[in-house]
Amino acid sequence: MPTAPRIRRLLADRPRLSRLPRDVVVLGVIAFFVMVGFGVVVPVLPVFVRSFGVGYLEVGAVVSAFALMRFAASPFCGRLIDWLGERALLAIGIGIVAVSSALVGFAGSYVEVLLLRGAGGIGSAMFSVSAMTLLLRSTPASSRGRSVSFYHGGFLLGGMAGPAIGGVLASVSLTAPFFFYAGTLAVAGLVGLLMLQRKTAEVDEAAAGPVVALRTVLRDPRFRSACLANFANGWTSLGVRSALIPVLVVDVLAGTAAWTGIAFAIAAVVQTIALGPAGRFVDTVGRRPAILGAYLVAAGTILAIAVAPNFAVLTVLLCVYGVAAAFMGTAPAAAVGDATAGARGGRPVALFSMASDLGAIAGPLIAGWLVDVASFPAAFGVAAVFLLIAALSALRMPREHLRD
Repeated sequence: MPTAPRIRRLLADRPRLSRLPRDVVVLGVIAFFVMVGFGVVVPVLPVFVRSFGVGYLEVGAVVSAFALMRFAASPFCGRLIDWLGERALLAIGIGIVAVSSALVGFAGSYVEVLLLRGAGGIGSAMFSVSAMTLLLRSTPASSRGRSVSFYHGGFLLGGMAGPAIGGVLASVSLTAPFFFYAGTLAVAGLVGLLMLQRKTAEVDEAAAGPVVALRTVLRDPRFRSACLANFANGWTSLGVRSALIPVLVVDVLAGTAAWTGIAFAIAAVVQTIALGPAGRFVDTVGRRPAILGAYLVAAGTILAIAVAPNFAVLTVLLCVYGVAAAFMGTAPAAAVGDATAGARGGRPVALFSMASDLGAIAGPLIAGWLVDVASFPAAFGVAAVFLLIAALSALRMPREHLRD
């Protein structure tokens, strides 16, 4: 484990950190436009689905259809990358989401919306797997953490801007956000086609070297730890945090839905600010200490959130969790890039993505059941256990050779 003075020296060593590759910057821009559109649709989708006279179960089914089809399509994305390449599959995936989103605006029945959102999930899987594969293969190990943090920064900024725009568009029409989403996706796809390089020096170098078999990647402790960490992150951040904290605010703290929005917005800003330092830490101090520290902090924080006495404490805890989440979204992906260096195609990245999707699908269901049969602390406690296991799994990762 590096000493504190060495960590400070490494983090201060900015002149020796290389610039981000062009493809990374382009992918960050694409991520922003994709997430702006997604954020526009999210607040409107439940209301739009309810307009067909269906119940809340059917509303949940539309949301789940997107996630389930993402999960089901991910294993095939690796093969498609082998056949088509990351750049082409990224554009096709964005195109599928764009067309399906526009058609949702014309949908005349609930079944049509359900099927179209499922199709959008397939396109989303194509985009996310191909984008992350291209990102990791285009980036040298020395800047992989910063590249991932920049990419995630595009998602976070778009996610913060989207709901505000969606509220304005919803006042015009319930279908307007879906057409806006299709437009932002068209911009993202155009940016990808025109600005992403067909090949990079890093990809050519990897192609010239020995090929790493998938079974070798699966045995790598870095890859296993990263997948476990991504599962825990999906379960907690995308599942428990998003599904239960709004209920906790209303039912336990006697607040309103607006309180939740304020707390989440503040935490999102903190997380966005923390992404830059997180990326530098991961590239200089290492993936192993980043995963170990961030997931331990997240485990303690998520437990404390369940027993937060008031809204102010809850907001502070969400900000602490946001800082940890900046590392949780960066270090595992960088570790996957290290483990898959020399591997062909996107199958390892697809498995890594599926781990998060599985956590996001199962997390809300099991956590909600635990609240019904036990309590909020029980539901948050299970999430903390997964985070703790992910942190401890990092101890099996090889120690990295840090620069002096």
